[in-house]
Amino acid sequence: MIRTILIDDEPLARDIVKFYLADYVDVEVVAECSDGFEGVKAIAKHKPDLIFLDIQMPKINGFEMLELIDEKPNVIFTTAFDEYAIKAFEINAMDYLLKPIERTRFDTAMQKFKTRIKQIDSQLTLPERTTLDPAQNNRVVVKKDGAISIIAVADINYLEADDDYVTLNTREGVFHKNKTMAFFEQTLNPTQFIRIHRSYIINLSQVTKIELKEKDSYVVLLKTDIWLPISKTGYVKLKAALGL
Repeated sequence: MIRTILIDDEPLARDIVKFYLADYVDVEVVAECSDGFEGVKAIAKHKPDLIFLDIQMPKINGFEMLELIDEKPNVIFTTAFDEYAIKAFEINAMDYLLKPIERTRFDTAMQKFKTRIKQIDSQLTLPERTTLDPAQNNRVVVKKDGAISIIAVADINYLEADDDYVTLNTREGVFHKNKTMAFFEQTLNPTQFIRIHRSYIINLSQVTKIELKEKDSYVVLLKTDIWLPISKTGYVKLKAALGL
């Protein structure tokens, strides 16, 4: 039996998908969720083979929800917006259905899903995305001790490379994100955040002082009384960003 979860803040949209799925005797809808937080909990509980996922939802969107899941199921996106299609397929989505969903397109998506699961023995994983949607440019969704938090980008003091993670030092505390420094360097606003070192990206609004530590070696002081090293390349970028 194929276990599936419907995640959409519109009850009518979930009802349409359920109606279409009624003809698939080998598919069981094990849960319905109206937002991404509910979706995370339901996926952890039921371990579905497939989810139908809306993108624009309250609290966190569909892409952000997927970032919080360790073992990711197969995904068919259901949305009224076509501008996310490329991003959806970049993260290896099964299909991308535009609302109102037509029956023939729905059946095509289900056929693609069944064909793929015959070819693989385990669930799909999502590769790291290299772009964020406009809403995500202003926030980062993190998980700590089982709790999910939404951190405003403006509240990040600096980011530090930490093996396979990036440590976010923020006004709310320290959090870890399973991303790379390159990911954040590409997605954070370059007029607000500068990579000053292989291991550090800083919020320019936090800079209070730049000092010469030794010959051709500089450090920067942040408002949180943290001194961070600056590489030669980082020094050039930091001076340009500050207009020095």
